[in-house]
Amino acid sequence: MDFAGYPSLAGKVVLITGGASGIGAEMVAQFARQGAQTAFLDFDQAGGQRVAGETGAFFVACDLRDIAALRAAIADVVARFGPVQVLVNNAARDDRHGLETVEPDYWDERMATNLRHMFFCAQAVAPGMRAAGAGSIINMGSVSWMGAQGGMPAYTAAKSAVRGLTRGLARDLGVDGIRVNEVVPGWVFTERQEALWAAPEAVARHLEKQCLKRKVMPPDIARMVLWLAADDSAMVTAQYFVVDGGGV
Repeated sequence: MDFAGYPSLAGKVVLITGGASGIGAEMVAQFARQGAQTAFLDFDQAGGQRVAGETGAFFVACDLRDIAALRAAIADVVARFGPVQVLVNNAARDDRHGLETVEPDYWDERMATNLRHMFFCAQAVAPGMRAAGAGSIINMGSVSWMGAQGGMPAYTAAKSAVRGLTRGLARDLGVDGIRVNEVVPGWVFTERQEALWAAPEAVARHLEKQCLKRKVMPPDIARMVLWLAADDSAMVTAQYFVVDGGGV
């Protein structure tokens, strides 16, 4: 299949969180192919160096739960390329956890892993976007809470909050020409998902629920993100886009 190119992305400064593997690594590769000045953050140093070597993107090792380190990492990207024009808040972990096992420190860590950094990344890039009078922030949600999925209450709580964060930021930043949207992936068959949860019977049950009878793959998500980053979606903000093959 042939897929779209976006001339407006050429030369744009793009920052992606969680870019060392899975959906994030695919987005790094896709933005780099569009000619964007692509940078990404991740705490996986080995994976990050591998993706950087394969794509030519700029990698900064960073634990996004550490806000001081996050701010310093974004400052490194800005010093190298200039103000960030596209931010993709992708980093998250959907580790399973039972209701009875959750203690306050684990709850707080899950919020830091799956939600808090999205706000502080947006806060860090907003001044440069405001000065330019333009920008696109794309937050990654999840269909898990929309489908009332159990077995990970802290994760689903954090991911449901992405909707409110997205819409609130869209209102706050829209006056400066900055767009904020959410992409909501379904079950995306990354290497991690295949290794941990994609038993044949689970995959068969899942595909039975989907309207489209094939696995959702990382490029399916990346292509929606590219469109929201590009000028082609110039009047789209405060919206969410489910990419799940028609499963919810």
